[in-house]
Amino acid sequence: MRKAALVLVLFIAAIGLVSLLVALAVQEARPPGNASLGERTYYRFCMDCHGRDGRGSWRATLLLVRPGDLSDAKRMQAHTDQYLFDLVKHGGSPFGKPGMPGFGFNLDDAQIQAVVAYVRTLSR
Repeated sequence: MRKAALVLVLFIAAIGLVSLLVALAVQEARPPGNASLGERTYYRFCMDCHGRDGRGSWRATLLLVRPGDLSDAKRMQAHTDQYLFDLVKHGGSPFGKPGMPGFGFNLDDAQIQAVVAYVRTLSR
C-alpha cells in the first residue's frame, strides 16, 4: 500500500513539474511601457527565436534552431537595411538549412522598417 502511495505522489509531482515547465515555455515577455513600435513588434514576433538581447533564446535552442546573432556589430554592419527588411518580410535560409520565416503576411512595411531600426540598436 505504501509503495502505491509513493508512486502516486511521485506521479503527481512529475505532472506538477511538467506543468511548470510548460507554463515557463509559453510565458510571453512584455516590452517596456515606453517601447517604440519596433521594440513592441520585436517582442511579439522576433524574441522567441532571437531572444531579448538578440543573441538567441533557450526556446530556439530546444528546437535546434540557431538564429542569427543580432548583437554582433560586425555582422550587422555587413547587412544593409534593405537586406534586413527583405529578410523579415520574405524570410530566407542558407542552402540545406532551415531558415527564418517571412513575416510579410503579419506585418506591414512600416512595422518591418521599425523592427529593422530596433534590431540595429541591439548591436550597439
